[in-house]
Amino acid sequence: MSDSLLIEQCKQNNPKAQMALYRQYCDGMFIVAQRYLKDTATAEDALQEAFIKAFKKIDQFKGDVTFGSWLKRIVINMCLDVIKSKKVELLSLHENVVHIAEKEDDWHVPDQTTMEEVYSAIEQLPYNHRIVVKLFLLEGYDHQEISEILGISESASRTNLHRGKLQLKETLKHLQYGTGY
Repeated sequence: MSDSLLIEQCKQNNPKAQMALYRQYCDGMFIVAQRYLKDTATAEDALQEAFIKAFKKIDQFKGDVTFGSWLKRIVINMCLDVIKSKKVELLSLHENVVHIAEKEDDWHVPDQTTMEEVYSAIEQLPYNHRIVVKLFLLEGYDHQEISEILGISESASRTNLHRGKLQLKETLKHLQYGTGY
């Protein structure tokens, strides 16, 4: 059954259609949730809450993006809400000290680097850098979207990304060459 037909049935509160849509997207969305919430049970809870929210607000889905993209944004926002509720504080950036990274193409990962090494290096970043790096590099959000999601300015998003990339570059360089000089 197509997504559009399932979505129409979900708008009519059809539980079978909701279950079919859930089964279709739950594994992929769980992977997204685990990128942000390392505890499996917390990621599962956030995923369930995200689906409940999506089904309650499915009338707001207009089809201007794919259903998967729409749902993914709900999942990410739910994960960020969970993180915020655990009182993890964002470091505030003062606009007068913010350095804007103009070049986004000034960084690359060495060819020998595995995805596991990249994910591990991302997890070592400070919270504000880690979240922006994940949203930008892994999820494909632009700075305007990141600023809206996190409630920060676009320049703060650029700065966090730039600083996160610099730290990633150093971490991955040390992995490739070892820590000894």
